[in-house]
Order: sequence, then structure tokens, then C-alpha cells
Amino acid sequence: MKMTIVFMYSPGRLTVLDPYERSAEYLDLLMAGAWQSFAPALTGLLHQVKADAGPVVDLGAGTGRGVAAICAALPGDAPVLAVEPSAPMRAVLLARVHDAPELRGRVTVLAEDAAHVSLPDGLRAIVALNMLGHLPPAERRALWTTAARRLAPGGALIVNVSPPVRPERVPRTRMATATVGALHYEGWASAEPSGDDEVTWRMDYRVLRDGLPLSEVTVDYRWWVASESELAEEASEAGLVMRPGDPALGLHLLTREGE
Repeated sequence: MKMTIVFMYSPGRLTVLDPYERSAEYLDLLMAGAWQSFAPALTGLLHQVKADAGPVVDLGAGTGRGVAAICAALPGDAPVLAVEPSAPMRAVLLARVHDAPELRGRVTVLAEDAAHVSLPDGLRAIVALNMLGHLPPAERRALWTTAARRLAPGGALIVNVSPPVRPERVPRTRMATATVGALHYEGWASAEPSGDDEVTWRMDYRVLRDGLPLSEVTVDYRWWVASESELAEEASEAGLVMRPGDPALGLHLLTREGE
């Protein structure tokens, strides 16, 4: 059985269909391997942040693996705001937070998106991993401005940049696999140019038993692309300096000029 879901995007909000409505059940287990690298790298960058107080925001928190990494990296009672607009992703996130005593008391889950969430001043850090491409250029620039205004002195915005950085075709590739019980799960990805500064990703999620397919879900969604130099130029217009954090993972740290 194969299902195809088309992701329609309106600036600022998920509309018509949420691509994660069908894919959320697969994403947490298929992202587990990637977070074995992301978590220690994120920890290292958080330790470089000069601000030593204030809330931390995780924009596009997904299923909460980043939230868990943030809390482990910054032990104590500093609040974490986990911002996630997708209801099925948020369900996994909320369950993860509730089931972990070390998270339950300090993590607040917000059903908002980057364009509409109301953030407090004095933020220690803003973490925005695997989500920049969901933002059209105008909203991406708004993120830089928000960070410049809301970060505490010495605070930082942490982002990652992943290929493609220009509109180009990405051949279909198996991105991740996982086995749970008798079933094997696979995630496949491909992309095609769909505009001057965007691609359309096609994600295929397959479930197999004994090598035979049981089901497949296909999700298409728009992804806005930009090179590291273009992002650095945009950020500089808001008074932020962008520097490499972990080049192997495309991680970058943005701080106010002079900090």
C-alpha cells in the first residue's frame, strides 16, 4: 500500500496538509542515528555560548531529541521552550518530555511556528536545527532579526545548513534504516528544483517484513535553499556574525557583532 501526501506551505504556517501527519511515526526512529552525531556537536556549541542564564528555545523541536540534548548539555533548572507546529510531531515530543523527570519540570512545549511564536527577551540560546529550509527568505530574515533582539548579551543562535544550497537535483538516496521487532523501516529522499531558490523534496518511508514491502508513504514538501555565504550576508544585515561550529555537520553559531 502506498500513500502520497503533498505538502502545501503558506508563509508562517503549515496549511492544507501537514507532511508529518503521515511521516511522524517514522521520523523519531529514523533520526536516531543522526542525533548520535548532532547531540555531542550541539553540546559543544552550547558550551561555547557566553551567556550563562536565560531560557533556551528549540525552534522546530520535532520529536524532542534536540530538547533532550539541550537539557543534558545545560543541567539545572534553566527553562527550555520547545516550539513545534506539527501536531503529530508534537505528540511524540510531549510524550518524551512527560516521561523524563529531568525534562518535565523545565521544558514547555508550544504549538507554534518560528514566524508566530512570541519569545521573551534575554534568551541564552536559540537552536534551529533541520528547519531553516522550511522558512521562505522573508521569514528567514525575520529569524535573524528576532535573534538579534531577543538574545541575552553573549547569547547565540545555532543553526545547520545542509545540501543542496542551490536549486539542483538530488538523486534518490536511502537516508536511514531501523529495525523494530519483526519490521524493517527505511527512509529515502530525493529532490528536484522547483523555483529560483527552492527545491521540492520527496521523502519515501517504507516498512518491510522479511524483505517484502508492507507499506510505503510518500511526502512532498518545499524547501528553501541558500548558501552559507548568502545566509551570513542576511544575518549580518540584522547585526549577527555567523561562524562555523561543526563544518562536518554544517553547524553554525551566530552572535551579535562584537560579542
